[in-house]
Amino acid sequence: MEAADGLGIVLQLVRRLGVAESINRRCPILTLWMPYSEADHDLNIAFNLLAGGMCLEHLELRRNDEANLDALGTQRIPDPTTAGDFCRRFSAWNVFVLHEAFHEPRLKVWRQQPEDFFDLAVIEADGTMVETCGEKKEDIGLNHKGQWGCHPLVMTLAATREVLYLVNRPGNRPSHEQAAAYFDRSIDLCRRAGLA
Repeated sequence: MEAADGLGIVLQLVRRLGVAESINRRCPILTLWMPYSEADHDLNIAFNLLAGGMCLEHLELRRNDEANLDALGTQRIPDPTTAGDFCRRFSAWNVFVLHEAFHEPRLKVWRQQPEDFFDLAVIEADGTMVETCGEKKEDIGLNHKGQWGCHPLVMTLAATREVLYLVNRPGNRPSHEQAAAYFDRSIDLCRRAGLA
């Protein structure tokens, strides 16, 4: 499969739903857009993953791939160093606000679903230990099994498997920590969409 296969369709969906506008409005991080906006950075990282990239360094491959640039309708994308600088500006609050920015387009998609979609919303939460070998990394912790890592909380809508919220926590935190608050936010989101 070519790296750029399908990116044009995804880009059309992003444009139709106003994803970039929602990100730029709800998640201001940069003081100036020179030349990239917050959405340019966020979507660049997402498109890199869709094209098979596994890390920020793979953005260099995307930058030099004519088919990728043509599929995105651009002449250039942020390089790995610029993307890394942008990521370092993100705080836990910025990640939360980015989730909220994605909810605006999500609600547009949900409103187009058949009537039976709104009958029942099952929200699932999962906390899974993600082990790492770096003891000095920021925001990791040692769990009761002696593993260093993170213990993210993932909130999903079961019917669509959509991630509603992802909260990164140190590995030494209990599974239920912050779950009630994110269940409340997820329930509120589903009710705004008219889900039961």
